[in-house]
Amino acid sequence: MPGKLEESRMATYTSPSDTDANKSPEPEALPPRPRSRVLRVVLPLAVVLVALAAGLWWYFRGQVSTDDAQVDGHIAPIASKIYGNVVDVLVDNNWSVKQGQVLVRIDPRDYQVKVDQAKAALAVSESQARGARVGVPLTRETTTSGTSGAEAQLAAMEADYQRARLAAEQAATSDLSFARANLAAAEANNARAQADLERMRPLAAKAEISQQQLDSYLAAARVAEAQLKAAHDKVSGAEQDASNKHAAELAARARVEQARAALAQSRASQRQVTVSAAQAASADAAIQQARANLEAAELQLSYTTITAPIDGQVTRKTVEVGQIVQPGQGLMTIIPLHDVWVTANFKETQLADVRPGQKAEVKVDMYGRKVVGRVDSIAGATGARLSLLPPENATGNFVKVVQRIPVKIVFDALPSGVVLRPGMNVEATIFTQ
Repeated sequence: MPGKLEESRMATYTSPSDTDANKSPEPEALPPRPRSRVLRVVLPLAVVLVALAAGLWWYFRGQVSTDDAQVDGHIAPIASKIYGNVVDVLVDNNWSVKQGQVLVRIDPRDYQVKVDQAKAALAVSESQARGARVGVPLTRETTTSGTSGAEAQLAAMEADYQRARLAAEQAATSDLSFARANLAAAEANNARAQADLERMRPLAAKAEISQQQLDSYLAAARVAEAQLKAAHDKVSGAEQDASNKHAAELAARARVEQARAALAQSRASQRQVTVSAAQAASADAAIQQARANLEAAELQLSYTTITAPIDGQVTRKTVEVGQIVQPGQGLMTIIPLHDVWVTANFKETQLADVRPGQKAEVKVDMYGRKVVGRVDSIAGATGARLSLLPPENATGNFVKVVQRIPVKIVFDALPSGVVLRPGMNVEATIFTQ
């Protein structure tokens, strides 16, 4: 066994020279296969791309962008408020104007005439008001004095009436009764004297009494007859006096009624004070109306000079000298380029994390640069809902479409040399993180 192992060792052992002599030449190295070369190139590139994608994802993960964005701004249309002939146009398209700068002048002569007429009407109203105001105290004093005089006159007439009434009553009672009593006494005396005379006449004829005695009876009869006549006259006078005093009483009563009527009229005239005061108030109201008419005429006159309401740039000028303009007719438009913002229409799927106050960047196509802004607000409805003809989804052929919601982006300050004009296209990006 050991001999066989030794032999096998010897058989397998060869000298170095024999080995080198018997050794065949080594084959030449083969070129690398194409697959290995591709792997060596693609693998690093893939790593770079993955890293780049990861970096881009990390960078853009807090941003939302849209290219559906435009610059917006206030547009101030300039229109005429009155009818008239344009006599002067002081600006042209694309001119910059300041607030209060004169833009257009309309012929003011017609409106100046109306102002003059309104001033004259105001002067007349003021004059009438002054007269009405002066008439109030004059009417008050006049009516007060007339009322006092009427009251005094009524008192005097009533006193006269009382005197006339008493005199009439006295004349109708005591005086007439006294006269009638005297008449009755005179009649009795006359009857007795006449009877005595008749008795004495036969005695005188028989000479039973003297002629002297008969003459005394005759004289007594004549006296009694005269007294009777006088008594009759006194009764007639008393009756006439009673009638006259009754007429005087009636006249005094009539004067009392007349004085009362005058007093009533005077008291009624006191209402003229109220009427005069109402006329004065009406005159004051007429003054206010005339002043309002004057202010309206002056306002219409002021409309003949059209000025710029804001600072901005003139656009779309359509007015020319000599043109007849109508109220409400557009003449030009002023765009305030210093007060602009961006309206960016984002998809509704992009606005979950958008909030007012977040930073925004706006890339302006005109300048190829970005302007920093911030989110001011988000619209309350989608653009489709606010369009002239909103879509009707109840027709049965509804197709779900991602809607866009306007977002307002404002600028605290624009860079020097950057002028944003309404209607310009921009790209907006909002940083939500």
